[in-house]
Amino acid sequence: MSEQKNQPNIKVEIPADERIVNYSNFAIVSHSPEEFVIDFARILPGKEQAQIVARIIMTPKNAKMFSIAMKTNIENYEKKMGEIKIPENPIDKVKDIN
Repeated sequence: MSEQKNQPNIKVEIPADERIVNYSNFAIVSHSPEEFVIDFARILPGKEQAQIVARIIMTPKNAKMFSIAMKTNIENYEKKMGEIKIPENPIDKVKDIN
């Protein structure tokens, strides 16, 4: 029996407080043996410095589950909307923002 079948249905509540909503157009992912850290940031046109708007820390298991969920959602999006175009070597475009 799969793990998902053993989990209860979880109800998710989105608070009315809009301060939890942030726009991010840049992300930095790092990890240690115990956790993955995803810093979501916003960089404005013409600026060379990004501002972190949220930091999410996950266990390796949850990070992998998140990765699978993102992959599935991107595939579904592209089936409906067409391929998402990205630069040939997106990692080469990353600068040190410290």
